[in-house]
Amino acid sequence: MRRFLIASAAAVLTASAALADLEAGDAAPDFTVEGFQAGEAQSFTLSEALANGPVVAFFFPAAFTSGCEAQAANFAENIEQFEALGAQVIGLTAGNVDRLSEFSTQHCADAFPVFAVSDEMIGDYDARLRPGGSWTGRITYVIDQDSTIAYHYADGNPYPHVDNSLTALRAMGEAE
Repeated sequence: MRRFLIASAAAVLTASAALADLEAGDAAPDFTVEGFQAGEAQSFTLSEALANGPVVAFFFPAAFTSGCEAQAANFAENIEQFEALGAQVIGLTAGNVDRLSEFSTQHCADAFPVFAVSDEMIGDYDARLRPGGSWTGRITYVIDQDSTIAYHYADGNPYPHVDNSLTALRAMGEAE
């Protein structure tokens, strides 16, 4: 009986997490955020950026944590592939935002901006790490130029986010 209850609880938690994400085809909520690229202050508005191509918005828990450092470095190492597909990459977090200037240089390698997000935006993008918590989870959205979610991926493992986003962008290009 105990095994059944544990398995049932795990299934409910997994289903709840999967249902929480914005889905492909959903409208991407517009936002304006402040942050840094190459240590310099930046402002970003989604609707304005989409005029230039799709946006890959990856939420990560906190600057200067090992998984987030690895994820940011992976995006930075592959930035030319994103740019070749006409996409802009941005990092978004609610954790350790007082250190984003330094993080943008050290772990983003000046390749893309990182921004602090509000609690409201975390809710809009269903990007909360834990229910009731104030940090962002690890979730990536590919947002098409028409402001719709083309793809989303939520997983604590920082490594698949880049490859999955590039695959989604390539598929978008083939569909045009």
